[in-house]
Amino acid sequence: MIIFITIMVVLITSTFLYMQQDMFGKKPTGSRLEKIKRSPNYRNGKFQNLNYTPVLAKGYNYYEVMYDNLIKNKPNHYPKDKIPSIKTDLLNLSLDENVLVWFGHSSYFIQINQKRILVDPVFSGSASPIPNTIKSFEGTDIYSVKDLPEIDYLFISHDHYDHLDYKTLVALKDKINKVICGLGVGSHFEHWGYDPKKIIEKDWYQKIELDKDFIVFIEPARHFSGRGLSRNNTLWASYVLQTSLFKIYLGGDSGYDTHYKEIGEKHGPLDLVILDNGQYDKAWRYIHNLPKDVLKAAVDLKAKRIFPVHSSKFALAAHPWNEPLSEITALNKGGNIPLITPKIGELVYLDMIDQKFENWWETIE
Repeated sequence: MIIFITIMVVLITSTFLYMQQDMFGKKPTGSRLEKIKRSPNYRNGKFQNLNYTPVLAKGYNYYEVMYDNLIKNKPNHYPKDKIPSIKTDLLNLSLDENVLVWFGHSSYFIQINQKRILVDPVFSGSASPIPNTIKSFEGTDIYSVKDLPEIDYLFISHDHYDHLDYKTLVALKDKINKVICGLGVGSHFEHWGYDPKKIIEKDWYQKIELDKDFIVFIEPARHFSGRGLSRNNTLWASYVLQTSLFKIYLGGDSGYDTHYKEIGEKHGPLDLVILDNGQYDKAWRYIHNLPKDVLKAAVDLKAKRIFPVHSSKFALAAHPWNEPLSEITALNKGGNIPLITPKIGELVYLDMIDQKFENWWETIE
């Protein structure tokens, strides 16, 4: 018994000390926490979703989910071949071009109205704070911070490790003019040395007039937040970018819910919707869209085009690595809303409504 207690004390102490590292960020305190407490979306000491959102759907349990994801054999879980990618010279792109470049998973660069935007960048090669776990697929890390120009607006959907990457954001600090995030997320940025004047934290249903003809609407998502052992003390969000040329929806991570229809009715039609489609499971369908949910959400949002993300870089769920793109492509056959499915680094022309893309995931194992 003494040996067992000693081992437990050592493990707990080691875990506590490990989690004091900067990568885990910092919980909101002081005036930031007081502002959070005034949010109508913050109740019982935590941010809440619009509707009841259990982590696991009815009929599933944690033991079953742990077995399926950590122990059970998962065919085609990782690609055997190198993921194809294209190295676009972002530093020398003409500011007059309205384009999007995907970096895999949910990281992408957008250039519109002569503004450069970066969303949820992860260039460290990992989506976990634990060394040598959740590594990126071979071929997906051809870009680094040095390949990026100065960024006008950095958007962060929430503070999970696969969206808020410590190493990337520390390296990016001098290239970022403004950070836009949900309430509380700015606490991490300040802890990592960002100037508080550069950070804009907002609640759902607020808006920011960033520039002439450039408005951002902060909207709900159905998800959760947390780093370390803390959960839901910062706000997850989605965004509508409204410019003189386009309306673009940045969906972040989300399960299907009523918010999509509400956003569509308020802001639609939307020229492009970027939606979570990958690292899903029927067991946690309330917090991540299944492919069929993405198509339902796109209809609700009154989308003209769909860009399915959250795939092709990290294995965070039990499905085959290429299933998200294969499944949504099959489900959308004959559909009226075109899919945007570029290779990593491929230029997506936002002005070109009929741009065609290869089913590149079909050519590799």
